[in-house]
Amino acid sequence: MNKFLSIVPRWVPAFFLMVVIFLFSSQSGDELPNFLGWDYFIKKSSHAIGYGLLALSYLHFFQYDKKRYWLAWLMAVAYSTTDEFHQSFVVGRSASVYDVVVFDNLGALILLWLHFNFWRKDEKENNQT
Repeated sequence: MNKFLSIVPRWVPAFFLMVVIFLFSSQSGDELPNFLGWDYFIKKSSHAIGYGLLALSYLHFFQYDKKRYWLAWLMAVAYSTTDEFHQSFVVGRSASVYDVVVFDNLGALILLWLHFNFWRKDEKENNQT
């Protein structure tokens, strides 16, 4: 029971992001805001940032184990795939393999790469001093 209680808080960021993503993808096409000329850029950037943060939150669950970066990436892409499937049932929305392969995948990869190459080093330096 004690181990279970220590694991639950590490899931909170991932669970929060999964709920937020689910709520956004549950909005019908009419409910979505229109950003005029910036619409495509803002919505696709949101995909990349959202799934990048989700991948980092999965990595947080794994306590930033460098052997688990691939698993954090895979879980983010898997959630992206299931979310696109869910979106196919929402009025005025459609599923897009392109969103998963390009924006969600790259967002997760880029943020995990940044963490591995830059932010992780900062954590090590802070622990040594």
